Amino acid sequence: MKTFNDNAARSWTVQVNVDAIKRVRDLAQVNLLEVVEGKLLERLISDPILLCDVIYCLCKPQADAEEVSDADFARAMAGDVIAQAKTALVEELVLFSPDPRDRENLGIAVQKFNAMATKAKELVKARLNSPALSREIEAALSAVGGSFTSLPESSASTPDH
Repeated sequence: MKTFNDNAARSWTVQVNVDAIKRVRDLAQVNLLEVVEGKLLERLISDPILLCDVIYCLCKPQADAEEVSDADFARAMAGDVIAQAKTALVEELVLFSPDPRDRENLGIAVQKFNAMATKAKELVKARLNSPALSREIEAALSAVGGSFTSLPESSASTPDH
């Protein structure tokens, strides 16, 4: 069992077993057994809303006991908490797999996807910090008659005549 704390300082336990997989299938119409094929893993890792829905389904018995609705749960899921919940889910999915080869393949898939996601973030960051992008933006603004340095004053700050 893996745990994470949400932004409301509640501790949640994520456990993947047959009962939990059935609950996710019934409530979220997501078959966690498809994670071995790879596409579901990619969706869970890249879609924070789907991920949080699945995590809520896994934690539903605890949420019911603590009278935490799905909306309350969702409101407390943002930022690093989602990353921690994702890690808890993925680790539990790897541990659940009854086939050692599937566990190994799933572990490799997770590592590869995380490496690709890290590389994509680095590329986006490099592009955003690129002087070439700043020049492209300035050129586009100049083409429509403006620039970062010559923005018009707001009408709120201009005295009436």
